[in-house]
Amino acid sequence: MPLPCYVYQLLSCIGFRFLSRMRQFSIIFFVITAFFVLTVAVVQQGRGQVDPPVPLSSVVAITHPGGKNIAEFVKAQVASSASGKAPARAFPLAPATSDTVRVLDGLHSHVIVKWLDPLTTHTSTSVPRFGANNDYLAYFGDDWDADWQGEVPGSAPQFNGSGQSGWLWVNHEYVSNFPPTLTTAPTGQHLTLAKFLKAQGILQNNVEAPLWPQTALDTYIRHHKRQLGGSWLRIVRHPQTGRWSVDRSAQAVRFNATSQTLVTVTGQTLRSLDHDDTGKPLPAGVVVGILADCSGGQTPWGTIITAEENQQFFYGDLEICWDQNQKFIAKKGCAPGAPIAMPTEPSLASVFGQTSQWQERHSREGYGYLVEIDPRSAPNIFYTSVAAGGSGRGHRKIGSMGRARWENVAIMVDQNWRLQSGKRIVLYAGNDRRSGRIYKWVSKEPYSAGMSRARIRSLLDQGTLFVAHFAGLDNMTGKTLLGGAVPTEQQPGSGQWIRLSIDSPDIAPNAKALGDAKKTVGAALQDVDWNKMGSFQTDDGVRRTLFTAAAKVGVMELNRPEDLEWNPKDPSGTPRLYVAFTNHFQGIQLDQYGVLLDPSIVTVRNDEDGAIFAIQEAEAHRPAQSKTFSYFSVWRGSVDPADPSAAANPDNLMIDREGGVWFGTDGNFLRTKGSAADALYYLDLDPSHQAGKPGITAPSFGKAFRIATVPSDAEATGPAFNSDMTTIFLSVQHPGERFPSTWPQAR
Repeated sequence: MPLPCYVYQLLSCIGFRFLSRMRQFSIIFFVITAFFVLTVAVVQQGRGQVDPPVPLSSVVAITHPGGKNIAEFVKAQVASSASGKAPARAFPLAPATSDTVRVLDGLHSHVIVKWLDPLTTHTSTSVPRFGANNDYLAYFGDDWDADWQGEVPGSAPQFNGSGQSGWLWVNHEYVSNFPPTLTTAPTGQHLTLAKFLKAQGILQNNVEAPLWPQTALDTYIRHHKRQLGGSWLRIVRHPQTGRWSVDRSAQAVRFNATSQTLVTVTGQTLRSLDHDDTGKPLPAGVVVGILADCSGGQTPWGTIITAEENQQFFYGDLEICWDQNQKFIAKKGCAPGAPIAMPTEPSLASVFGQTSQWQERHSREGYGYLVEIDPRSAPNIFYTSVAAGGSGRGHRKIGSMGRARWENVAIMVDQNWRLQSGKRIVLYAGNDRRSGRIYKWVSKEPYSAGMSRARIRSLLDQGTLFVAHFAGLDNMTGKTLLGGAVPTEQQPGSGQWIRLSIDSPDIAPNAKALGDAKKTVGAALQDVDWNKMGSFQTDDGVRRTLFTAAAKVGVMELNRPEDLEWNPKDPSGTPRLYVAFTNHFQGIQLDQYGVLLDPSIVTVRNDEDGAIFAIQEAEAHRPAQSKTFSYFSVWRGSVDPADPSAAANPDNLMIDREGGVWFGTDGNFLRTKGSAADALYYLDLDPSHQAGKPGITAPSFGKAFRIATVPSDAEATGPAFNSDMTTIFLSVQHPGERFPSTWPQAR
């Protein structure tokens, strides 16, 4: 999804995906001439109608007019196709591009909410409004927790509660295009926001002028921060029309990047204290706001884990020793011969560092985490653990999982999406950058049936971190084994979970290549010259800079692991972890054996289309204890025009109630040179649809079936079912970022 959402991650690194045509947004004004009134102001939802319309990110509901289960509807069409029978309707959706959402024949779509919409019945400048570039979605049906006894969990929020009304969590990742500076005007979405603020009387300057006063820039940055984070809003479905809408009488809440939102970093000691936006010191470990929220996960105990991905643009990159081609830069702070000490102070050249208000700048160390949001608590309630005498409520960043460009999180659950008594909590997450890795975190203590929600949350306070080493993967492709074979279920690759700690006894993957076959990970991390990088003195230092630590010990690089989803009801009959590798066609860090490559030579991977892999733990039902895993490809990206199921650049994954696998794409539009939009797909992994199975004349096992496409160069992201699977919610993110669009006004 961000750089997740795009094929042009390199350009994102240079300009935070601030590429694109401008998204014009202005308030209609009255022009009176001697002959007639040129236009009439039309007020809608607290802002003037725009002429010309501008593209706005939005949440779309895909429904069946008869109220049918969409998963069952799609799977019936797939089964019919596999058996050689013509499906009852045109199937699958044909590839095409348009400036609208196209859906499978028999389904309908409509917009629920879009950027800048007020989330209440009021329209003042201070009310919560829907944020920019919405991404991850999570649905909580009304009364999903009706069988909870006090604070002791019963059902999980997944697929429980009402399918007609509930609460929706939505991530807001970034604002597209270029923000204003003292000497440049904003473009695209940033111009849209600037015009909106001007119309609201918040900005007084000429927002299209190339020169901005510092006071205006400070004001803009303050409101830019409010577009990020997440929205918590209630939605309802009309019983007759079947359309969803925002319940503006409910108490919607916005979480953002200002000190209106406060979060505790647990499991990691920060090197400095933070302060709120007035300069008031905050308690140790408490930081201001959330930002760069890409994907995430819904916990069995009713909270949301949202992933801070491309945080490096907002206050500066903490891991300064890598360039855009993943080449090591031996500068002060990470050079060999000394301890690694990355800078934490905010960069004055960063997006938010340009404010003149020192108190509104914050340490770059405070961002880049998996953030657990407690929707029962106000945004300014930071987490306090019951293990330390706290309430167990509030919001926190899971510091023991470390800092990275996290895309999302997956939680090991049973077939009812609940925790398993007697087992430790297991989290999986991917560092979504080219050459990023996959990590597993295991709680120190196990979950026991009967635990309160607060006690369960305290289990995330401490845990052990592992990184996945894909042994045997070809470092030049990142998707085939050495020798060129694609790993399959019958002939998979093998991997190892390596404990990433300064006292880890595991052997470093690059130990033999660097001349010390017995070198442990712990010893390698503490070695001031190992792999030509500086040393780590503490586990906090390791977790603070995961990309650097993984490279130092020689962990195999991966092709942008954007999303991971645990499938407790996998069609194979064994629980599996699915990973969407979006692509990697830029430089790499290491050679095949984990040794740092000469930074003066750029060695490029050749995966432009991406793939979806399955990971199966050696101890499939006890992943906390599993030290090894197998991995294999279940779907490969393609832009073959002769293949109706071809698609490239998988991004978000979605697992339905019966274990079906779905995915959205980000970059397929660019990869196909505009001939096929990004879309939502169902991936057929039903073993009965393989060649040679009874009644199968057109095998569809391993094929993707297009269900919905999004407009312009938008990304199809954040797919989520409602509780009875009669609706798929989908984020239409960054329409018009690079190419013209009028979505959603001209739909």
